[in-house]
Amino acid sequence: MARVTSLCVYCGASAGNDPRHAAAAAELGRLLGESDIALVYGGGRVGLMGIVADATLAAGGKVIGVIPTMLKTRELAHPGCTELIAVDTMHARKQRMFELSDAFAILPGGLGTLDEAFEMITWKQLRMHDKPILLLDIAGYWRPFREMMRHVVEAGFARGEHETLITPVERIADIPGVLAGLPEPALPARIDQV
Repeated sequence: MARVTSLCVYCGASAGNDPRHAAAAAELGRLLGESDIALVYGGGRVGLMGIVADATLAAGGKVIGVIPTMLKTRELAHPGCTELIAVDTMHARKQRMFELSDAFAILPGGLGTLDEAFEMITWKQLRMHDKPILLLDIAGYWRPFREMMRHVVEAGFARGEHETLITPVERIADIPGVLAGLPEPALPARIDQV
């Protein structure tokens, strides 16, 4: 069983057009707060980022935001974070979030979310870590992404096991059971290689 005390959540700084995405972010935040799992996220108070943070805090949970100094104003840093860490660059943000997290969950989001997701998946492929990566496929949002991963394998640019680097989850309520069914990471996180 994967022991998770902190979950890094990647998600949009926008709420998107489908209200199911905002509802899922709120449900995830409540789940984290009620489960005593710290939220590690990008530190913003807008969009899905703000929704998941607000819901975690409202449920009595711990929220650790990591935000580049240049984005503090643009993303409107969340003033209620239990801890807000300002870093110099986007890369430093991703590395710090990685260091603080036992697992990752990817809610719907845009290019920044894709960037963060791809980097963690790539690091896992390179065996730099073995932390769980949950793809929260709310209302089929990530279906094209999953199809693209299959296409990459079918085109001979990745091996079939690359599809197992992520664990798709379609309902927030299923996360505890999914995490309980995953093995403890077999590899230590190789921060020196990040």
